[in-house]
Amino acid sequence: MSEIALDLQDVTSGYKTSVVLRKLSLTVASGEAVALLGKNGMGKTTLVKTIMGYLPKKSGAIRAIGQDITRLAPHRIAQAGIAYAPQEHALFQDLSVRDNLCLGLAKASVFDERFAGIEPVFPVFKSRLRQFAGTLSGGEQKMLLVARALMMRPSIILLDEITEGLQPSVIDRLAEALLWERKRHGTTLLLIEQNVPFALKVADRYAVLKQGEIIDHGNAKDAGAAGTIFEHLRV
Repeated sequence: MSEIALDLQDVTSGYKTSVVLRKLSLTVASGEAVALLGKNGMGKTTLVKTIMGYLPKKSGAIRAIGQDITRLAPHRIAQAGIAYAPQEHALFQDLSVRDNLCLGLAKASVFDERFAGIEPVFPVFKSRLRQFAGTLSGGEQKMLLVARALMMRPSIILLDEITEGLQPSVIDRLAEALLWERKRHGTTLLLIEQNVPFALKVADRYAVLKQGEIIDHGNAKDAGAAGTIFEHLRV
């Protein structure tokens, strides 16, 4: 049986008195990629913010990489080996590309070695390390978010609708980067998505979230997976 990298058991959370997630349970095996899909307002972003400690858990428990992270602060969760690429552009616009990438490192001295590792899938940044992040295009900023997460060389990466608003060529590049990362380092992925083709290309399994609860799940490589998911998203 594969080792469990991320394990949520009966997690309930939300915003102040508003409950969004309702006793949600989800496990992701080490090295596995799971796509969590659903319409807007179903609790997808709430889930990743809960995992990262930005939202308090009203009940339930979360374990990651063999330790209980239920009550840990966000920076402690990041130190435990979990990287988070949020839906909103969480970049420092007035810092250079290099400085933004350095934020994914425990020490700057490993920059050259880590950057050499991601350069093959993000060659656009090689000659632009001194450029201000705020002057990049929207697609380039999304790629920088993912590149920063990969620079950490984390055990788990949480990706929150990273493809939103991107043109197909950039989406293809991100898919290639994530598949490459899994093959090279065995990284565990949890993808929060509405882009069904992208999610199924990268993921091994999928789950559908509706009103804070997982209502369906399956093998991402099954022939009928896309049709099943689109049916849920239409309802």
